[in-house]
Amino acid sequence: MIVNGLWGIAHMPSIEQYSQADQRYLLQLARQAIAQGIIGHQPVPPSMAAVSTALQQPRGCFVTLTLDGQLRGCIGNLEADTTLLEAVWRNSYLAAFKDQRFMPVTAAELDRLNYEISILTPLTPLSVKNEAALLERLRPGIDGLVLTDGGHRATFLPSVWQQLPQPERFVSQLRLKAGLPADYWRDSLRCDIYQAIKITEESAVADES
Repeated sequence: MIVNGLWGIAHMPSIEQYSQADQRYLLQLARQAIAQGIIGHQPVPPSMAAVSTALQQPRGCFVTLTLDGQLRGCIGNLEADTTLLEAVWRNSYLAAFKDQRFMPVTAAELDRLNYEISILTPLTPLSVKNEAALLERLRPGIDGLVLTDGGHRATFLPSVWQQLPQPERFVSQLRLKAGLPADYWRDSLRCDIYQAIKITEESAVADES
């Protein structure tokens, strides 16, 4: 449910919005985008033919790649600037080959990659006057957070709460990621939250026996 362009808190997004077939298709699309990149092909937007309406909706999303339990790449878009189908294709390619923290994915790694697709709800601005108010509003394990001030901007997906379960550390580490001091606070600091629907290999086969 969307209320005034924002997801209602009482109706949090759920994986049930996307069928098992949708989830498998998105994961297959992510694998194909990277496989094409391995052989030197640039990403080409996938066909919209014969895909569900859900995959044709504009959505922000992140694609996270891991290898042997370690992060191997993560790229995404916070705003819904294209269809979910196109965003997953593009961000999969970028996560594998354009994440500047890592060398490009190699052919030897391709079959060992694990994929996580996070489909984002629209950003919700938080009107908070200080860090204490922000910490009170944040919901660990549920909310992703975006901090913006001038040319500084960074986000942590809701899944980052698994590594940083304390709200104070979650926020301080995000400020560092944005290139700001860990204790930074100014009236100009903008705070936005969002939630994410997470698609993994496990969720895509959850209903299959």
